[in-house]
Amino acid sequence: MALRRPFYKRNRKTCDYQVLHKAVTYLVGGNQRELARQKNLKKTQEIHKGKRKEDSLSASQRKQRDSEIMQQKQKAANERKSLQAGAK
Repeated sequence: MALRRPFYKRNRKTCDYQVLHKAVTYLVGGNQRELARQKNLKKTQEIHKGKRKEDSLSASQRKQRDSEIMQQKQKAANERKSLQAGAK
């Protein structure tokens, strides 16, 4: 009975991609890179989970929008201060 060659020593022409991939990961020492990639992908998905998508505004439009929001916040803060000063 003839002994079969290990899959990583077989002729490349007869090997398909999956067998060759297994051979490379076997020789390199495991699939650490693949596991790290999956872990990093999961981590970035967790980070960006609750954040909104980037809107398609230019820098000047974004600046104007932000300044309007800040003005509204400032007005609300000034009203609260005036109500607190009037209550004393």
